[in-house]
Amino acid sequence: MSVTKETWKNSTISLKPPTYRSKPFVTNRTWLAGKREDDGAEGLWRIYDNLYDFSKFIKLHPGGSFWLEQTKGTDITEQFETHHIKGVPEAILKKYFVRKATQPRNYTLTLHENGFYRTLKRRVAAELDKLDKSPKNRTDVYHLLLLAGTVGFAILSALVPNLIFEVATALCMAWLCIAAHNYFHQRDNWQMYTFNLTMMNFNEWRISHALSHHVYTNSLHDLEMSLFEPFLCWVPNKYIASKARRVVSVIIQPMFYAFVFPVHFTQRVIRSIFSKNELFWHDIIGFSLPLLMLLVSQASSPLSIFIQWFRIIVLSSFLFGLIGLNTSSHHAPDISHDGDALRKDTDWGLYQLDTIIDRGDIKNSQFLVVTSFGEHTLHHMFPTLDHGILPQLRPIFYKTLIEFKSEMRESSYLHHIIGQIQQLLRTEPNPIAPDQRKLKKGN
Repeated sequence: MSVTKETWKNSTISLKPPTYRSKPFVTNRTWLAGKREDDGAEGLWRIYDNLYDFSKFIKLHPGGSFWLEQTKGTDITEQFETHHIKGVPEAILKKYFVRKATQPRNYTLTLHENGFYRTLKRRVAAELDKLDKSPKNRTDVYHLLLLAGTVGFAILSALVPNLIFEVATALCMAWLCIAAHNYFHQRDNWQMYTFNLTMMNFNEWRISHALSHHVYTNSLHDLEMSLFEPFLCWVPNKYIASKARRVVSVIIQPMFYAFVFPVHFTQRVIRSIFSKNELFWHDIIGFSLPLLMLLVSQASSPLSIFIQWFRIIVLSSFLFGLIGLNTSSHHAPDISHDGDALRKDTDWGLYQLDTIIDRGDIKNSQFLVVTSFGEHTLHHMFPTLDHGILPQLRPIFYKTLIEFKSEMRESSYLHHIIGQIQQLLRTEPNPIAPDQRKLKKGN
């Protein structure tokens, strides 16, 4: 797909260009509003070509009410498939069915019954009850230790001001944030609230990350990518970001990492003051750490504690950005982004394979998997499963990959860092589809 002045706003995975990107500000709210305009859900919930009214089911939803409250008026087909591994009883769907949709689906990736993803999903569902669930307990322990480390080192930083304690607090907080990401994909739980210690909010990330990025990965519909523009742009499109701007992006990105946490909160506060409220009651969790530091500190001025806490937040944000944007497996020239040629088989699961290169150097350490966005391909396909359980799916996964003549790619942390920089600089889409690239290399 060649990009021209007339087509640069179009997406390779949808019939229409995403409406939200034409708005003055790109936010979670404008993304959801754009989906309601684009998805042909007619104010209801759309799954494939069926429309449902889940209004009376919202409070009964086992995963929590948030998911259905936020997605009313949108197409939730992919989210529905990936979040319900064993499916949903037909009686429930029949009860809330309203009518067939009048418009075709906007998204062009497929989920055919005998396609790659649904074949894999059936096999995983058949084995799900047989899996060893004990690794989830280990994930819970890691999360608890990181929470204790964050709080403990923060207290030590306040009692005995020391750069080493501040760095330890920041590292534990960054790892805690990534570990908490494991939980906000799941049904409501207490662990997801610990994400808010960073000044970010898990509900906001459930929209930008779980509902958007996980489904429309690396496309113009991927809100998580769009939120970084104009500072960082990974879409290989010279009309979105010129080569000169991309060079600047490479230079400034470390500085950008450092302010992800505070800017996320500040933007929501400003928009809440001048527009609709975007704050939640649990945003107050973000202030619990500096308050605790203030209570135990011997410092004569609260300002000194605030400055100390802010240093911790900025350093933790930097570490989170360094890990998340470089090891989350999504950005390199040989990873598919919007505008790049797609396979002829547009199965959603195969598309996910093409947008991810996993971290092969950490797959044997559950701690690193939990704290470095490991097992990323399987996590995208089965986001509600604990990261500790995902390795047990590998035999089924590899078998299915072989049957569909595909493969999962792996790389090291260093290659991810280099690839991410190269992707920031890329302005031209790849005209050769991923499966054809593999054949070309073989020849």
